[in-house]
Amino acid sequence: MVNASELHQGMCLRIEGQIFKVLEVDAKAGAGKMGGVVKAKLINIKTGRSWEPHFRPQEKLEELELEHRPMEFLYSEGDTYTFMNLDTYEQVGVPKAILGGAFQFLQPGMELPVELFGGDPISVVFPDTVEIRVSSTAPPSHSQQDSAWKQATLENGLTVLVPLFIAPGEMVRIGVNSGRYVERVRMERKHSA
Repeated sequence: MVNASELHQGMCLRIEGQIFKVLEVDAKAGAGKMGGVVKAKLINIKTGRSWEPHFRPQEKLEELELEHRPMEFLYSEGDTYTFMNLDTYEQVGVPKAILGGAFQFLQPGMELPVELFGGDPISVVFPDTVEIRVSSTAPPSHSQQDSAWKQATLENGLTVLVPLFIAPGEMVRIGVNSGRYVERVRMERKHSA
C-alpha cells in the first residue's frame, strides 16, 4: 500500500479490481483545516480510458509490483503491437491504448523495456527522445535567424517543425512525449585506417 501523496508518474495501481497506470500527478497542500488534495491522471490498462480522480494525501492505494523485460518490437496489426521476449522468443501483443501517442515512434527491431503484471503487458517504457530520418522538407537555408522554423515530414509520416538548416535525409531527435524537434543528430565520420 502507498499513500496518495507518494504517487508518481509510471506507477501501477489496483483500484476496485481495475488496473491503472499513473500518467500525471498534481499534489496541492491544504491551508488551515482544509486538507490537501492529490489530483491524478490515470489510464485503465484494459479499456484505455483515462480517469482523473482526486485523493486525500493520506488515502491508501494498492501499488502493483511490475516485472520489466527487454523486448523487441516486431510489427503492428490493427490496434495490436507485437513484441518479442529476447530471452524466450515468446511474443506478446500490446494494445495501442497502452502505448499512447508514442506508438508513432515504434520501428521494427527497436528494443524497449515492457512492464508486465501477471504476465500481461501493462506498458512500454519509451526513451525521452528517438532518432528518426527527415523524409521531406524544404531545402536547407542558413539564414541569420535562429528562431525560424519550417515543416518537415519524418519517415514515420509525422509532421514536425524543424530549424531552417535541416535537410531532407538528415537524422533528428524528437521528444517522444512532446512530438517536437530536439536537435540534429551529428553523424560521426568513419576514418579509414
